[in-house]
Amino acid sequence: MTTTTSWTVANSRRLARREGRRRLGPMAALSHLALLLWTVLTVVPILWTFLASVKSEDEIFGDAWSLPATLQWDNFARAWEQAHIGQYMLNSVVVVGFGTFGTMLLGSMAAYVLARYEFRGNRAVYLLFVSGLAFPVYLALTPLFFVVQNMGNVPLVGPFIGLNTHAGLVLVYIAYSMPFTVFFLAAFFRTLPQAVAEAALVDGASHTRVFFQIMLPMARPGMVSITIFNILGQWNQYQLPLVLLQERDKWVLTQGIADISTAAGYDQDWAALFAALTLAILPMLVVYTVFQRQIQSGLTAGALK
Repeated sequence: MTTTTSWTVANSRRLARREGRRRLGPMAALSHLALLLWTVLTVVPILWTFLASVKSEDEIFGDAWSLPATLQWDNFARAWEQAHIGQYMLNSVVVVGFGTFGTMLLGSMAAYVLARYEFRGNRAVYLLFVSGLAFPVYLALTPLFFVVQNMGNVPLVGPFIGLNTHAGLVLVYIAYSMPFTVFFLAAFFRTLPQAVAEAALVDGASHTRVFFQIMLPMARPGMVSITIFNILGQWNQYQLPLVLLQERDKWVLTQGIADISTAAGYDQDWAALFAALTLAILPMLVVYTVFQRQIQSGLTAGALK
């Protein structure tokens, strides 16, 4: 019975897609062509980077798509040890881990309150959050530098959250990730059934318990999606660490790769540069591949409820 039902659903979807393509006509062909072109433009540079990471420098500047005569795994060793990519990657993992956790904790609570509770100024606070999407990071680099610098003068906690501290960078990551997180999750929380929360409140549950034990698990698809987006965005951030982290031992991965790129112009160690790029790309590629279904379901769940 289950097999028959699954076959019927799959067949219905296939017929629906075929009918959709028939209605769209030339537009469907153009959309597929655009997607194919976008795929090529995205995948080809990544494949070339992976290939160059195991080549010698002579092979890199020779035939671009030729296979290496011998896999040069020592490129990764030089990038990891001599260029200190291992330390930079650890710094990135720490900063992105705490930054994403703080963003999701504070962002989900703010989004839930703005989406489910009516109070004076609700709309103004929501628009204040969303307005953060309109300001590019480059616009605030100079004032942000002085704000974090002044935070370093706060008694007791200043040395831990000022310039050249990972905690200070984490706070900035959280602040810059909050607008999109609140914007996305507020729309998602509005789609959740109100009756479930009301029933829990009638049974004596507090608002905090309703949020953490009932509403937050129900919002799991949206939480997973926005978590992955925040991880990708914070992992690839370069401008903020460049301004706020000036001590080499505190650098994150993007700064380390930029340093290799600059040095490569003189030392010509391009093989180590491509190895470092591969090390930076692979973790995010794995994360996105593993959670691809959850991301897609989270993006569409709000529309389907």
